[in-house]
Amino acid sequence: MTTSTLLLSIGTRPEAVKLAPLVHALRMRPWARVRVLATAQHREMLDQILDFFEIEADVDLDLMRANQGLADLTSRMITAVDEVLGEEQPDFVLAQGDTTTVMVTGLCCYYRKIPMGHVEAGLRTGNKFFPFPEEMNRGLVGRMADLHFAPTEVSADNLRGEGIAESAIKVTGNTVIDALEWAQRKTDSDVFASTEGRRLILVTAHRRENFGEPFEEVCRGLLGLADRGDVDLLYPVHPNPNVRELVQARLGSHPHIRLIDPLDYPQFVAAMEASYLILTDSGGVQEEAPSLGKPILVLRDETERPEGVTAGTAKLVGPHADRILAEATRLLEDERAYAAMAQAQNPYGDGQASERICDELETWLGQRGG
Repeated sequence: MTTSTLLLSIGTRPEAVKLAPLVHALRMRPWARVRVLATAQHREMLDQILDFFEIEADVDLDLMRANQGLADLTSRMITAVDEVLGEEQPDFVLAQGDTTTVMVTGLCCYYRKIPMGHVEAGLRTGNKFFPFPEEMNRGLVGRMADLHFAPTEVSADNLRGEGIAESAIKVTGNTVIDALEWAQRKTDSDVFASTEGRRLILVTAHRRENFGEPFEEVCRGLLGLADRGDVDLLYPVHPNPNVRELVQARLGSHPHIRLIDPLDYPQFVAAMEASYLILTDSGGVQEEAPSLGKPILVLRDETERPEGVTAGTAKLVGPHADRILAEATRLLEDERAYAAMAQAQNPYGDGQASERICDELETWLGQRGG
């Protein structure tokens, strides 16, 4: 097989986490010439992940601007990514997930008729505004990609239902589990140990669709938990002012709530390991936490990751104070209910997704004479 140039497009921290193990796996394949494009849709958090996984971008667009709007970011990114594709002339492009970076990468590849693979393909909620803009982004990429690396059979079924050819769908597991196994070897959960016998609850909440009253509800639920007195809440707060200002105002003075700046990836893995349970609106956390035996309460009314709910590793509580408090209380007080969630099998992968993607790419490129 001749050498093929593969360009991996990365814009945000979650993309970097989930593509890092694939970058390393591809670099071990003699037929792959790997190039990494960083759009830097997010700057600082992206840099932390690339440093941790010992990856240096070959091309860095440095697109992030303060208070950037989606239209502004998208328009600037289209021009910049298109220029990179013209200069790099890749044989195949890979992008992950549902960000503006993956949507723009798919569009530019389509314009230039460059084959593209979508990692973590097929996730759907069925509501184009939940999550926003991610649901529309991944649907659009699903129409433009040539290979769809679905993490689960549920995701693959979504693609089949949209008319994607069976030959283009590859069920691989999720690369986030590959990344988690890497990170676990380099973390120390003791730094986040709770004090005086209180159990630690890890919180992440930042989704746009929850801005306003839904976030007020989340804060009321968190205050109710903290008032128990037998738990500590650790909340790495997203820098978005719509999140940070409200959270500081509502939660900043409570003695059992610790608000901190966003953690880098190894620190966040350590925090997950140290926690008793996790409250989150993050998709990635829904995938990672089951491998650590941590129950998840999802601060959303819907999820594009229903496999966890079905498997029993996660439960939807929405941005609703009463449900947050009731379900967290049940897990804190009912050992059987807690064990049922903590011991459920992770449906998202076994740590071999990157190798499966490499194998599928080798076969696909070989069939095309690559």
